[in-house]
Formats: sequence, structure tokens, C-alpha cells
Amino acid sequence: MPQVKIHNPILPGFNPDPNILRVDKDYYIAVSSFEWMPGIRVYHSQDLVNWEFATDILTTQVDLRGNPQNASIWAPQISYAQGIYYCIYTDVKNAHGPFKDCHNYLTTAPAITGPWSEPIYLNSSGFDPSLFHDVDGKMWVLNEIWDYRYSTSNKSAGIVMQEFDLAHKKLIGKVHKIFNGTELAKTEAPQLYRHNGYYFLLTAEGGTGKGHAVTVCRSKNITGPYGLAPNSPILTARDKPESELQCTGHASIVEGVAGHWYMVYLTSRLLESEYHLLGRETAIQEVQWTDNDWLATSAVGNGPELTPIIETTVPIQQIQHLNFHDQFDRSTLKLEWNSLRILPEDSWIQIHNGPNFLRIYAGESPATTFEHHLLAIRQNSFYFQAETEISFDPQTFNQMAGLLLFLNNERFLYLYITHDEQQGKVLKLMKSVPDNFELFSTTIPLSDETVKLRIDGRGLQGAAYYQTAVNPNWQLVADQIDLRFLSAGFTGNFVGIGVHDMDQKEGCFADFSEFRYTVSSKK
Repeated sequence: MPQVKIHNPILPGFNPDPNILRVDKDYYIAVSSFEWMPGIRVYHSQDLVNWEFATDILTTQVDLRGNPQNASIWAPQISYAQGIYYCIYTDVKNAHGPFKDCHNYLTTAPAITGPWSEPIYLNSSGFDPSLFHDVDGKMWVLNEIWDYRYSTSNKSAGIVMQEFDLAHKKLIGKVHKIFNGTELAKTEAPQLYRHNGYYFLLTAEGGTGKGHAVTVCRSKNITGPYGLAPNSPILTARDKPESELQCTGHASIVEGVAGHWYMVYLTSRLLESEYHLLGRETAIQEVQWTDNDWLATSAVGNGPELTPIIETTVPIQQIQHLNFHDQFDRSTLKLEWNSLRILPEDSWIQIHNGPNFLRIYAGESPATTFEHHLLAIRQNSFYFQAETEISFDPQTFNQMAGLLLFLNNERFLYLYITHDEQQGKVLKLMKSVPDNFELFSTTIPLSDETVKLRIDGRGLQGAAYYQTAVNPNWQLVADQIDLRFLSAGFTGNFVGIGVHDMDQKEGCFADFSEFRYTVSSKK
């Protein structure tokens, strides 16, 4: 079999909590989407080397309005049995204080592309659910259980399991506590597998930061007791500060060609050993079943591999398509676009042809967790240029439209057109950080109807530019903008376009004739 050396991560940018599934010759990875819609992004491959965006599962309206940042859709798991695809996931409504309001759902479809059924409510005792299909036909739902009585800040109390009755669409029978976790604590993300007569339970422990790890335990009986592997954790970078891949955990496994097994897991690439602007990404490497029926990584020790080897049926090359360009020359939005907590709908977006442009009607402020009229794509490289061309006629200072680097409703950089009482239409720049909002002093009068805007990402620094017919060359708005504030929370940074009106919702609109995102070199 040919061997291909690839480079991790295989899904760069905000692609956390990967769960992998094989159906015949097709491999799928589902990742968490948090507050971004459509929800639950799925990637497809036939070789484990090259991955393409395939579909989103939550493509109908899910009520995420008002959900706090870093909450909403967590840790999807996809499975397949007897011609049916299953997807199980958590909708987190609250993640602050001693309590966690998290509701687990299951949806099914005849194909990975849908149509997906109306979600079935399961339980709310904890997050990160998974569905296991046993050889006897029974189905079991596993999830982390949250215990508010714990004195620690993280109150994950282990893994529980309960039988699922598909005919009646509900959980039945006793709740079994099958794993209490290890001293690493913060036990979550259960994945159950059956191999060589054992049930193997993979969990994530140590939190999703630098202490993250993958542990494994096993049992002859599905309800336990489960014994911890002597080599746990089987994957971690917690003691490997030199590794380019940090925060490694939240894993799932799959069998590839010629009996080779692989693990996909989340990871983060840090700048200055601290800042992860891209959020949590997806990596892959080979694992092995040992002679004494345990699971181990194939790397020396238990660390992540930056350049793992993948067995393939034919020689291939790893290719990643990181650039994005939209001239709005089709009747529907390109599938790469995402919006916050609400789906892009005809009520606030319209695509016009001849000439081609996208009209966005204003939503609430850039800090809202309800009606935010923003379209954005994942930032997948530390170095990039993002450009858009916009036509906008604001009438008050409360009306704004433009180009954003957006992490969440508290952390964003906004290059925007607005109205000034003395100068009329102007270009300004704002930077939102909790308790440290900054409105840049630069105010640029604009007389042209159409303006081009550009933001460059240069690692931990950025720059903003504009261009008009009067000034056809790129004009600097601000340079050496500190972007470290965009590294926080569970999600990664997005790049997008938005329209906002604090006088009246949908009281104005802006027309965008182009959006371009181009990955650049460090220079």
C-alpha cells in the first residue's frame, strides 16, 4: 500500500470536537459549530488525506438566539446502522456558574446530506452525547454528567449510559455510571467501540486547554466495570511544550485501508505559546491495537504527530483549498458562509443578479446575541487578506456596515462605513474587547458611492485599508493592530461582512458586490 506523509491539521481553522465515521469507502468528520449556523459542519474524504466540506446537518432554524457565547451546538457524533445516519448533539443554553443547562438531541437521515428529521429530545444531565449501536441491535446513549455539587470550577462527574428505544424515540431503563474519570478530571466526550470482544471507552480529560488528553478504558460488559488502560493518557501534549500541536484531545477512531486504524482529535496551534486565533482544529494520526488488546498511538510516546503517515490505495498528494471568493453570481449563498445564531434568510439577505450583488438588511448591534446580520467564513490561516466591495448610504451614526474579524459578541475588529454629523459619510475602525472598547481616532470622509475595504491578518497583528475611485490605490487606515484579543474561548476567529442599525432593525441596507479571502505568506 502507498504511504502518504501529510501535514496536520487536516481541517485548519475553527473545526473542533471532530467525530469520524466510515460508511463503505466514504469517511465523514462532523465538528462542533457552537453559535454559528447552519450547525454541525460535515467534511468528506475517500482517503483520509484530502477533505472537502460536504454538508451541514442543522439547516433548519434552531433557536439559538440569546444563547451565551461559547455555548449552543457542542460535540456532534455521527453514526450509521441499517441504512440510516444518526447525529446526536448538545444545545447548551447556559454555561456559567455552578449549573449547565444543556439539552441533548438526536436526528436521523437516509443520507449524510439529509433530509434530517426533526430532532428528538433525549436528556439534559450533561453534554457531549454519543450513540452506540451494539451487535445485539440495542442502542445506548452516553454522555458526560454534570454535578453542580462539586467544589471545583469544572464539575464533570464522569460518564453515564442509558438504553435508547428508537421505536418510542426515548431513553429507557436504568442510567448506568460507567466511568468516574481519572485524576486528570474534566471527563467528557465519551466514544464507545467494540473490538476483539471488548467494549472500549475513549474520553477526553484535563479540559480543552493545554492540559487536554485522551484516555481509554475497557470492559467485557457494556455496562462495566471499565478498567483504565495502563498507557493512559494515550494522546496528550500537556507535557510537550515543544510540540506545534497543543491542547490535543476529544478523539474518535476509525478503521482505514489494510487494517490500519486512525484517530482524529482536536488541537490548537499557538502563537507565542499562548494565542490560538484559529481556535481548535482537527488533526489525525495512526493508532494501533496492541498485543494485549489495548489502544496506543503509533508515535513514539503519546504525543501528537505534525506529519503523520496515512496508508492509501493509490499514491496521492495532500491538497487544502484555503482561499474563498464570492461574487454573488448565483441564486443562493455559497455553503461556506455562516451566520450567528440565526440562519441567513430572505428576510435579511437578498441576492441580485445583473449586476451581481448581495444586499444585507441591518440587524441589531455588533454585540447582540439575538438578531445579528453577519455573514462570515472561518479564518483558517494566521496570514491572510480579506476584501469586500460595498455600497452603503448611512443616515445616522447608529447605522454601520463593513468588514469584520469576529470571535464573539465581545471580541471583534470592525472596519465600517457610517455617518458623521459634521462630515457625512465616513469610514471608521472599532475594536471591541471586554471592558476595553476602542474607537480609533481616524475618521476618513467618503464621497464615493462604492468603497473597497481590506483587512490583513499578519499573525498577532493586523492592518486595515480602503480604496475608492478617487483613491484607486490601497490607503492605510491603521497598521500594527494588536489581534491577540481575538484569542479567547472555545471558538476560532471568523472573517465576514455585516450591517447594523441601532436606530431601527432593518432600517437600512448595504450592497456587497464581492468578498475575497486569500491566504498569504508570512511576509
